[in-house]
Amino acid sequence: MTHLVAVVGGGDLSTHAVLAAESLRRAAGRRNQRLDVELRARGATGAPLSEGAIRDADAVLLVGTGDLGEGRFGALQRAKAAIEDVLTDVDGVIDRALASTKSLGEKNPSKAPDAGGPRRIVAITSCPTGIAHTFMAAEGIQAAAQALGHSVRVETQGSVGARDALTPDEIAAADIVLIAADTGIDRSRFSGKRVYATTTKAAIRDGKGLIATALKNAEVQGADATESGSARPAAETKAGAYKHLMTGVSFMLPFVVAGGLLIALAFAFGGIDAMSAANTGSLGFALGEIGAKAAFALIVPALAGYIAFSIADRPGIAPGMIGGMLAANLNAGFLGGIVAGFIAGYTVSFLSRSIRLPKTLEGLKPVLILPLIGTLVTGLLMVYVVGVPVAALLAALTGWLKGMQGTSALVLGLILGGMMALDMGGPINKAAYASSAALISSGIYTPMAAVMLAGMTPPLGIALATRLFPGRFSAQEREAGTAAAVLGAAFITEGAIPFAAADPLRVIPALVAGSAVAGALSMTLGVALRVPHGGLFVLPIPNAITPVLGAVVALAVGTVITAVLVGLLKRRAG
Repeated sequence: MTHLVAVVGGGDLSTHAVLAAESLRRAAGRRNQRLDVELRARGATGAPLSEGAIRDADAVLLVGTGDLGEGRFGALQRAKAAIEDVLTDVDGVIDRALASTKSLGEKNPSKAPDAGGPRRIVAITSCPTGIAHTFMAAEGIQAAAQALGHSVRVETQGSVGARDALTPDEIAAADIVLIAADTGIDRSRFSGKRVYATTTKAAIRDGKGLIATALKNAEVQGADATESGSARPAAETKAGAYKHLMTGVSFMLPFVVAGGLLIALAFAFGGIDAMSAANTGSLGFALGEIGAKAAFALIVPALAGYIAFSIADRPGIAPGMIGGMLAANLNAGFLGGIVAGFIAGYTVSFLSRSIRLPKTLEGLKPVLILPLIGTLVTGLLMVYVVGVPVAALLAALTGWLKGMQGTSALVLGLILGGMMALDMGGPINKAAYASSAALISSGIYTPMAAVMLAGMTPPLGIALATRLFPGRFSAQEREAGTAAAVLGAAFITEGAIPFAAADPLRVIPALVAGSAVAGALSMTLGVALRVPHGGLFVLPIPNAITPVLGAVVALAVGTVITAVLVGLLKRRAG
């Protein structure tokens, strides 16, 4: 027999709630239908549902309004009804609840599914730049699910937004939600579903193992976690500060790209003095205003706001952005923005867990109380505690970077270049990339050039090696060399990963050496890049990268060194 549990909530309408609960009990008895009812109404609260009843139930019927304790029911199939519906057509309400259990097609889905049978999986993948790792993780999940006999739908949140977005019906029908992301993901769609969150690297390296782990260890996403982010799946919390920082960087990048290119175009149309007052009204001056005083002005607030968003979800955005704006006004730059983002995020998260309000006022928390108090705390700390010392630190860092010449520039270039090739899109690579991209907002462009050129070198060097030393590669690898060249030209370092994974002890040192040389040459030659991405495609844009010849030299030398070392170190293909 199908087992239903029901919760009836009436708020102030306690009499109506009592009548509805009694009506359900009588109708169930008439039909010989097993039904356990919990009443939640002011002055008329009944005995709560037992854990055993919830565990054994096939579906839950939620009647009325107010706090129904929905988070207790995990992924248990839900049917909802108004009190008026129960009082006027109780049998129809029970029929609809029973129909929901038939559409589910299985007993008690709140329990962990048996990983041995076919399952319906929905997934989201996302990385900070929204390019390579996003789609590599998606492919890893799709291939693994197909091999294991599961059905899967993957939504990729890439650089141009969400593709193949999951529909509400697909989410409702899924047995599990798998999130493989290095950035914060809005999980409000997944309330009541079993969710497992991890990084893109896990999906790329071992998709089958990830799916097995997810089916076993996924945790139910409670409705309360979507508001404040106070409840996170255990696998996601491990990412910690790095994931929060990468979320901020991913949202910051479009502002850097747009602002940098517009400033470059301003110089192209109006010359080096395009943004001076004497050129007011000209096209160059207008482009400079848009790029420098609009897009670039939002870089630090966006960075801070979305760090806070990653920590505390939507209530953290306003305190984070306001803290980021204060950081910019106090000349604390991106360092101050990072600090403001973490202060705002953790403050709002703490407040969300700590503040308890009557249910009638609960709706004020995310739109009034949390943003107000979070902004107040973040703003005062930025003004009176954090702003001045961080501004002094940033000024010292800026002066040191701008004054670098000779050996110091070479050493920094070696370090940044080597980091880009060491794990090719992993945490070390992203640390070098994120720090260099953030420096653009402070008017420091040389580290970004070193990072991009060094990041292009591994796949380009591999592609060249497949042509210079064909005997070192299999036929399949030689064909893949063409794809690696295209990826390298677009500054997608991950194009070298398949080759490095096949022979890491020989290939990775060669890649690191070539990238380190490219980075060192770029810094030594003073190559400056105003945008954080683009690869070879930014070369034709006036003043986006200068000097162009220096960039080409650094890239060419690094690519040749990589190719030669790979050819010398790799064994002949079997």
